[in-house]
Amino acid sequence: MVHEYRDRIYIRKDILLKLYEYGELNQTRLMSYCGLNNVKHKGILDDMVKKEMIIRTEEPWGNKTIIKYRVSEKGSDILREILEPYESLFPRGEMEKGHDNNDGFINK
Repeated sequence: MVHEYRDRIYIRKDILLKLYEYGELNQTRLMSYCGLNNVKHKGILDDMVKKEMIIRTEEPWGNKTIIKYRVSEKGSDILREILEPYESLFPRGEMEKGHDNNDGFINK
C-alpha cells in the first residue's frame, strides 16, 4: 500500500472538516477518520488547540480519561475564510508541469 505525502495545511483542513461534520470526536476516532497516526500527528492537534482552532475537553471514564475535540468559532472562520479558498487555488493531487508538489492525499 502506497501512502502519498499530505501537506500540513491539508491535514489541518481535514481535522477541521471532520470535527465540523461530526460536531465532536474522541482523539482516536478523529485520527482514524483523518487517516492520521496518533503518535506521529498528535503535535498537530496540540498546536491547533494552542492556536484556538479546536477545543479539547477531557472526560473521566472509569479509571481512564477520554479526550474529545470540537471546532472552535475561530476554527470555523479559518476553515471558511482561508482553508477552503486555499484548496480551490491549490487543489490536492494536482501536479505542476514538470514539478511534483507532493500535496495530494485525498482527491476531491
